[in-house]
Amino acid sequence: MRPAFLTFAEVKDAFIFMKQKIQKEWKEFCVLLKSVPTIVVVLFILSVFSMNLLANKSLDIPCDWLALDCGIIVSWFAFFTMDILTKHFGPKAATEVTVLAIVVNLFFCLLLFIGSVVPGTWGESYVEGSEKVIGNALNHTFGGTWYVVLGSTVAFLSSSIVNNLSNFGIGKIFKRKPDGLGAYVMRTYVSTAVGQFVDNLVFALLVSHFFFGWTIVQCLTCAVTGMLVELLCEAIFFYPGFMITKRWKQNGLGEEYFTLKREVQHESAYDGNE
Repeated sequence: MRPAFLTFAEVKDAFIFMKQKIQKEWKEFCVLLKSVPTIVVVLFILSVFSMNLLANKSLDIPCDWLALDCGIIVSWFAFFTMDILTKHFGPKAATEVTVLAIVVNLFFCLLLFIGSVVPGTWGESYVEGSEKVIGNALNHTFGGTWYVVLGSTVAFLSSSIVNNLSNFGIGKIFKRKPDGLGAYVMRTYVSTAVGQFVDNLVFALLVSHFFFGWTIVQCLTCAVTGMLVELLCEAIFFYPGFMITKRWKQNGLGEEYFTLKREVQHESAYDGNE
């Protein structure tokens, strides 16, 4: 009869296995960061940071049933980047770079929060009689509030996973020309539509509905409208994205990463057949 609790040897083996697994994943992640062009990672992180900061401002729209925030101005670039990363490196790699961007964003949000609570005066607050009010408003904007930061983080992480997995899954449907323009258009359009809808809806429900007083109808219309704006941007930038991934493949970008992945998969298959 098997004992109710794990033995010391079993716990030790499980610990060693987890340690080796983490070390392999970390090595793979480091090689991935070496493989992805630095400018792509930098611009992606900047887009995530800017998107979350601009989400503090709502757009004035002459319709009671429609609401949008200014994060839509740069959110298209984040999804554009995830699409090209998923196409070339796969959904796991794209999601890992997304998590990196989220961690960096949270770190700088912390720095902005510290800057907002440090005693001082904003340059834009020098309006006679309104210095304190304007200063507090700027502190709250740049320092952020916990629900905006939390909502944007949860929304973007959820949407990135949905976007990356759907992009990869749709690409698998195209057996004959998986690297063709038609396949790229379909996988980017559908994944961006679904991912952007999830991003806007989750943020609207978690933040705008509870803290800004948006109705459920406004949350839904925001999600749909944001999705349509993203698709419009996709119509403009899908071809550059296609050409970037095509050039990456021609130049053999990330060969070290792909080789390492094949080795890890081979080791896993070998261990499973022992």
